[in-house]
Amino acid sequence: MQQTIRDILTKHGGLAMPVDQIADTADLYAAGLSSFASVQVMLAVEEAFDVEFPDNLLNRKSFQNIAAITDAVGSLVGDREAVA
Repeated sequence: MQQTIRDILTKHGGLAMPVDQIADTADLYAAGLSSFASVQVMLAVEEAFDVEFPDNLLNRKSFQNIAAITDAVGSLVGDREAVA
């Protein structure tokens, strides 16, 4: 999951440094993630994992770092599997 998220950030994040040099807990906004890019990342993550971010996860904190994105996606995938 994290590698897929890193690949998405590489393609859509517009970061100032290579994603493989960014720690899981490093601030992506400090690394150059813009508001526009975060929306592009969100859309790509939704497509890649076949999830939809609910309103309560549509905030800066959910996309603050790779670990936060992974946690958010994990909770959405887990919720989907719990319902199935």
